[in-house]
Amino acid sequence: MSESTPETNTAIPPVVILCEPQLGENIGMVARAMANFGLHDLRLINPRDGWPSEKARSASSRAHHVIDAARVFDSVEEAVADLKLVFATTARSRDIPKPVVGPDEAANESVAQGLRGIPSGYMFGRERWGLNNDEVALANKIVTLPVDPTYASLNIAQAVLVCAYEWRRVATAGALPFSLDDYEGEPATQESIQRMFGHLESGLDARGFFRPVEKKPVTIRRLRNIFQKADLTDNEVRILRGVISCFEKYGVKDKD
Repeated sequence: MSESTPETNTAIPPVVILCEPQLGENIGMVARAMANFGLHDLRLINPRDGWPSEKARSASSRAHHVIDAARVFDSVEEAVADLKLVFATTARSRDIPKPVVGPDEAANESVAQGLRGIPSGYMFGRERWGLNNDEVALANKIVTLPVDPTYASLNIAQAVLVCAYEWRRVATAGALPFSLDDYEGEPATQESIQRMFGHLESGLDARGFFRPVEKKPVTIRRLRNIFQKADLTDNEVRILRGVISCFEKYGVKDKD
């Protein structure tokens, strides 16, 4: 794949804020997760190994537009100063009276605000112990994931990926980038399907397929059901007719 560029969405994408990330590789994997789902504003608060980071660039899998645009801040307060809706992500219960939402509800709110031109952001904590209470206190709401409470820890890139995925799912109404439908094929008419099946039935009958004979009606119904469920196109019916004809010719030669 060629190097991608941020795409324009109707809703303003949320900002991703990493508090004191330790490893450049983790920052790079976060950038990759962001790029996967159309996020591009990455803010770093005092990265331990400094910035810029070649390790981050290498781990980003060519999400260089996110890496190159990343900004470094000295404090959480500075990093969130322009945001009007901030989510603090955490896997632990906090003694802070704030609304707690899942990533789907957070995505709904972020998209709704983004459609109004209101910027939002997600804060993620350190690799080892996450956000501290003072940082969580700066957020409007807490986001937590429905993980198994006996093993609740996700790495930063995983947490960002889940939140970014949910945001994009809501922002695009779940639209997928491609499908493998047969765009060139018109749905086959029932007449053509029935003719094809009659062709198949006669060929199978001639070769003694329907045994015992008393079960023939049940077998025919099941075979018809298989093809009816397939939503065949005209082109597919023609191919099947060709396959049946091929077997008929092979059978004639075999008898000779």
